[in-house]
Amino acid sequence: MGLDAILPILLSWASYLSGYPVPHEPPEVRFEQHSFFVERVCGGHECTVVGWYNDADTVYVDERYRNVESGFAASLIVHEFTHYLQHKSGNFESLSCNDSIVREREAYYVQNRYIIEALARIDTVRPAPTNCEYPSAGVSTAKD
Repeated sequence: MGLDAILPILLSWASYLSGYPVPHEPPEVRFEQHSFFVERVCGGHECTVVGWYNDADTVYVDERYRNVESGFAASLIVHEFTHYLQHKSGNFESLSCNDSIVREREAYYVQNRYIIEALARIDTVRPAPTNCEYPSAGVSTAKD
């Protein structure tokens, strides 16, 4: 099944599992090299980030996970689509530390439900620490 056919299905899963409605326009999905994430998400420091939603209708996924038919790659996209749906809901402030933590926990919850319900697997993903510093945006919100 091609990428264009799979992405709407994964967005539907993210909506179903999160309870957020699907907006009329889906986000753009772009696959990038690891160096993109180091520069744009991690402020130039080596990191393990493999997916990112930029709060501007674009989901970025590490090029290593272009094969979305693999279970982890599909669950990663569902995780990032959940961030897209959260943003579109208007319920969260993008740079609030508290909202970032809530958003990340919810996205991991949805990702793990996807792994269990859609993939019928029990090897769920453990949440990574949420960083409330945003060096790539030039904004520090640690006090929020």
